[in-house]
Amino acid sequence: MHQNSIYQRLGSLGGALAALLGAGLPLCAHAADFPPLNDPATLETHPGKFVWAELFTTDSAAATRFYTGVFGWTASALNQHGVAYTVFLNENHPVAGLRQRDPSAAPRSARWIGYISVPDLAATLKAAAQAGGEVRAPARKFPKLGAQAIITDPEGAPVGLIQSTSGDSADIEPAAGTWNWFHLLVKNPPAAADYYRRVFGYAVAPDDRPGKVQELLLASEGLNRGGVSALADSPDARPGWLGVIRVADLDAALAQVSALGGEVVVAPHPVAFGSRSAVISDPTGGTVGIVQYVNNANPANRP
Repeated sequence: MHQNSIYQRLGSLGGALAALLGAGLPLCAHAADFPPLNDPATLETHPGKFVWAELFTTDSAAATRFYTGVFGWTASALNQHGVAYTVFLNENHPVAGLRQRDPSAAPRSARWIGYISVPDLAATLKAAAQAGGEVRAPARKFPKLGAQAIITDPEGAPVGLIQSTSGDSADIEPAAGTWNWFHLLVKNPPAAADYYRRVFGYAVAPDDRPGKVQELLLASEGLNRGGVSALADSPDARPGWLGVIRVADLDAALAQVSALGGEVVVAPHPVAFGSRSAVISDPTGGTVGIVQYVNNANPANRP
């Protein structure tokens, strides 16, 4: 399926993002604080690294069944001052959150937002505005979790910012069930990459691997954190980030996608370093990539 078909499914949260941060979930929840991203806390900070993600969806129950079934995540519902929220854990480590959208929104109206680690949230929000972005959900502090906000870049692609109070996870090979990569599709990749360079301090370089025509890499601390490439030339294509989750067995994960009411948006295909990848959509319209490492495709050995 063509690239623009993926991003038609992502939709646009637009001005609803700020309201979504205060929306409740129709789930049974126990009173609890948001869990720290790392327990015990680390002394590591990795600015520019994607360390968290949230799904905004109109059907939290269906989405929870899907992601726990496909990735083996466990779900913990909690309540913060009357606001319900679901935390997804991979082997007891928080990997993502879920927030309910207004059920009156359009069908399949769901979107994942990836969060980038920043050392100074206020300074980053200021830099984003100065570089031509827009603050869509202002900074909020959450006990144990930290402070977070959501911005949109000049093309309207949303991305989250987070300043964790428990440090950042180590820069090691991502385990199955965790986020492996984030990729941005936009109309003007060089301009978008320059925006993220100005806001997050990324080093920008062309992706010189075979088949990566006019794709760019965003790096911090000498490690690639994300990629940028061009959207298909279509009026329906919307700029956005696509998060990719590592799985141990791609075929087994895809079988669960179908069984749980999801859809394979992009069929499995070979990607860099001998791995296999696909793009899937949950029953509510949330879209993620999945990848299985094969032939010892270890990120630590990547140039």
